[in-house]
Amino acid sequence: MQAGSPDRVARRLAAILAADVVGYSRLMETDEAGTARMLREHRAAADPLVAEHGGRIVKTTGDGMLIEFPSVVGAVQCAVAIQKLMAERNGGIPAKHRMEWRVGIHLGDILIEGEDILGDGVNIAARLEGIAEPSGICISEDAFRQVRGKIETEFFDGGEQTLKNIARPVRVYRARPASVPVSAVPAATALPLPDKPSIAVLPFQNMSGDPEQEYFVDGMVEEIITALSRIRWLFVIARNSSFTYKGQAVDLKQVGHELGVRYVLEGSVRKGGGRVRITAQLIEAETGAHLWADRFDDPLEDVFDLQDKVASSVAGVIEPALQAAEAARSVNRPTTDLTAYDLYLRAYAVAISSASRFPEALALMSQAIARDPNYGPALGYAAICHFRAVTDAWSKDPEADTRQAIDFARRALVFARDDPSAVIHAATVLAYFGEDIGSMIALVDRALTLNPSFARGWYISGGLRIWAGDLEAGIERIEAALRFSPHTRVGYANPLIGLAYILGGRFAEALPKLLLAIQEDATPLSYRGLAVCYAHMGRLDDAREIVARLRNLNAAAAVMQPYNYLRKPEHRELMVAGLRLALGEKT
Repeated sequence: MQAGSPDRVARRLAAILAADVVGYSRLMETDEAGTARMLREHRAAADPLVAEHGGRIVKTTGDGMLIEFPSVVGAVQCAVAIQKLMAERNGGIPAKHRMEWRVGIHLGDILIEGEDILGDGVNIAARLEGIAEPSGICISEDAFRQVRGKIETEFFDGGEQTLKNIARPVRVYRARPASVPVSAVPAATALPLPDKPSIAVLPFQNMSGDPEQEYFVDGMVEEIITALSRIRWLFVIARNSSFTYKGQAVDLKQVGHELGVRYVLEGSVRKGGGRVRITAQLIEAETGAHLWADRFDDPLEDVFDLQDKVASSVAGVIEPALQAAEAARSVNRPTTDLTAYDLYLRAYAVAISSASRFPEALALMSQAIARDPNYGPALGYAAICHFRAVTDAWSKDPEADTRQAIDFARRALVFARDDPSAVIHAATVLAYFGEDIGSMIALVDRALTLNPSFARGWYISGGLRIWAGDLEAGIERIEAALRFSPHTRVGYANPLIGLAYILGGRFAEALPKLLLAIQEDATPLSYRGLAVCYAHMGRLDDAREIVARLRNLNAAAAVMQPYNYLRKPEHRELMVAGLRLALGEKT
């Protein structure tokens, strides 16, 4: 520099550790004096560890600390020791009252200004702290190179992250020291489980590296909670309770005890490059068993539309997953003192396992109704069982089963008009046996306003529209059902889509749907549809073979049917003509 110019700015290479308390504002709102005292005590306990590893506390800022180390190894060893100390101090403290730290470490050039340090090195450490997990440590690639193989802590490559106000992406490595086990929740603090399936949706982790994206992540979770709340048979913990765990490393078993829930939904959100990736997993809190997991990858265009789409999708796939889990639980329970709900669950599990087990399911549903004559879900499903007795030709008295199906369906609408499941089952039965189909469609659509993510509701809405002759609208609704529940057995959807294609004269498109249908759920309805399809394609030998297979499948199943549930005369005539061709009769 020229004579008389300001002194050269002092610089040096250093390891910078930034730390702060997770959810400090929430803790202060709950107990300001107690939180301030706990913070002072934690810092007093940690100070000797900082000195032991050669660190200098540059400054403290409310709930945060900035510490400089001459060695990255010393900085990381100090961070590990602090996190272990905090885990010990949190032992026995309920999750919502724990004070947990997250730490970021970077090796970089710093500016010296008196006792303070400045520059990109400090900024990167602070940003790394912001994306660390509660009780976790996040270090930069520059820092990782210095400690690799020198300390026992295990590191995981977190990939390149875009950090706020940092020009270039930074590759990060995450370390999570082994925590001291937290003592079990005392029995007095554990809430009893409600008398129906229960779930808490925990705050999703913001993996975007930008604290300002918290609004998007929290908004996503709120939408999911709202969507799940529309499932009438499910007990959903309110947002203000589940969000007390925001920013904390939680023990799911303890969460289940503290909130009184059997299931927990957790996940993460990562935004970047105009896209967003959302992961979610459904877990049984007591056992830690994963019941369902999925990932959603979408362009980020309209934030609110995306939130709504993901929330609906998550709710749509969680509902059948929870029903299956609850059914499995009920099947494994002792048979003594079963409630109507338990019997309903057992019947449901039996029915979905195989079409051939509907008689067994009906017996269980009948027991449930005997226990509680006004139990709407059981009435609705019992109506379906009697309906299947007629349509699948295992009824010993079709007229009696028809009357019983109609009676149960009407009772379900009286006692469970606001239960979407009971309503759609009742509407299906009544529409098939001749009730005004426009009114039944309106009932199903109303059920979908109660639970817009109800996959089976969309399936039935589509089926009734196909019966009414509105083919394209029916196909669209069945495809919506498959989007909400992608793992739904195709046998439920393919017969109806195949029927719609036949009625629209699209026989080549109908054929693969119906071939899949008889493999998945071999019912007389599917065999008749396939025979009609082959007949109208001129493949009469194939049509006759399908008729023979139907007779072998169920000798009691009549091949010829009037198709009275199809409301358009030309649609009935098309199906009857196809069956006559398949039977070798003149049309």
